[in-house]
Amino acid sequence: MKIMVVDDDPDMLAVTGFALQQAGYLVVRANSYGSALGTFREERPDGAVLDINLPGGSGFDLCAALRRESDLPILMLTVRGDEADLVRALELGADDYLTKPFSPRTLLARIKALLRRARAEDSRPSAAGELELVLETLTLRIAGREVKLTPLEARLLHLLIASAGQPVATDRILVHVWGHRGGGDRQLLKQLVHRFRQKIGDDPENPRWLETVPNVGYRVRA
Repeated sequence: MKIMVVDDDPDMLAVTGFALQQAGYLVVRANSYGSALGTFREERPDGAVLDINLPGGSGFDLCAALRRESDLPILMLTVRGDEADLVRALELGADDYLTKPFSPRTLLARIKALLRRARAEDSRPSAAGELELVLETLTLRIAGREVKLTPLEARLLHLLIASAGQPVATDRILVHVWGHRGGGDRQLLKQLVHRFRQKIGDDPENPRWLETVPNVGYRVRA
């Protein structure tokens, strides 16, 4: 498996690349927006780790550009831990978000989980009520219209549709969507659900499709 690591800090680029190489990944490196885009198009990696602060264009810009061309798993790795940055990363299609400093073990666990989720994606349509999800195209058909989803939104909905009518626990959702569970990731999930509801026009106070089940998790109405 080939991972592209993008960071303008030579030391961080070396450390991150070394950790991935020690785990058996083939690593390609870039230190700017332009070199990363060129490397991506030439190497076609299986996943990407992106810093946000890059010369020539931000990691957000790069994430959006990669998402327009590919569904590869994208992990944002940055010193910036603001909620606004987290939300923006999710909106642009990032799959996970890890702040510096980080442990190599945590980084590897996140990368392995993202790649495992990508390999496990099922291209068959799944449906519940007015919702029909086509994972192959990341498309939701809902009430006579089509909505383009991010990979995270598609994985969330796939799990909920599979258990339509039944509440799905938060920890189970975290494992299915990100491959791990943790207190900090609950905020990621809340933001993901919030953005998804906005996208499909679902009122959280009077939900038509996606309900919050207090102290449990979430449920798609059958």
